[in-house]
Amino acid sequence: MIAIFLASLLLGAVSGLMAGLFGIGGGLIIVPVLAILFAGQGFPSELIMIMSVATSLATIIFTSIASVLAHHRLNSVLWHKVQSLGPGIMIGSALGAVIADHIDADLLRTIFIVYLVSVGVQMALQLKPKPGQEQPTKGLELIMATLMGMLSSLLGIGGGTLTVPFLVHFQTPMRNAVAIASACGLPIALVGTVSYALLGKDASQLPDWSLGYIHIPSFLGIVLTSIYTAPIGAKLAHKLHAETLKRYFSLLLFVMAAKLIWF
Repeated sequence: MIAIFLASLLLGAVSGLMAGLFGIGGGLIIVPVLAILFAGQGFPSELIMIMSVATSLATIIFTSIASVLAHHRLNSVLWHKVQSLGPGIMIGSALGAVIADHIDADLLRTIFIVYLVSVGVQMALQLKPKPGQEQPTKGLELIMATLMGMLSSLLGIGGGTLTVPFLVHFQTPMRNAVAIASACGLPIALVGTVSYALLGKDASQLPDWSLGYIHIPSFLGIVLTSIYTAPIGAKLAHKLHAETLKRYFSLLLFVMAAKLIWF
């Protein structure tokens, strides 16, 4: 377990830096790397992906709090929009954990691979959401919030790559959309983490130091370093050519997707 903890310290440092630099959630990095680490440690194959997803969500609680506070200080968070999306997001997050607990481990891995590739293509081609011309109805907003929460919980991410395009399409300025997505990441992470902890409490063959499907040494290692490197990444984003670096980062996503296919 010491080896995984030490590796998670490094993973947290890298994922925090990438999250701050590119404005993406750490789950993109954390989930596939944890899956590789857990496989190397001989974790049961049926637990590798769900524990990677659950542990990633748990770490997002802390990174999301830091992000929300930063956006709030800049008056970027439209809290009425967070409140309207909140119920659907929380329902979806719990539902996503239940789905992950019941589907085949290989299917969960495939879903994450598809997500990695789609984000990689988006970053490589510099695709950005386009503003729409209408406002969502309450019913549509609830449905979309539930879907975003479900997919985020299923993938172990904060949901920014899903929430931001939705908000921008319905006329929310990009600056506010990013801030709202950060705020929405907190209920996703909280509800998802509690759900995975409860759903996995009676699972068989859980490794030592697990809280349900959450692997505590990995969680602690990632949090201890990511909270320090994320602000560094955010500062570097203003000094480096982040748009060019995104294309190189997309290559890393493709490599990790390939690794998940064959590990």
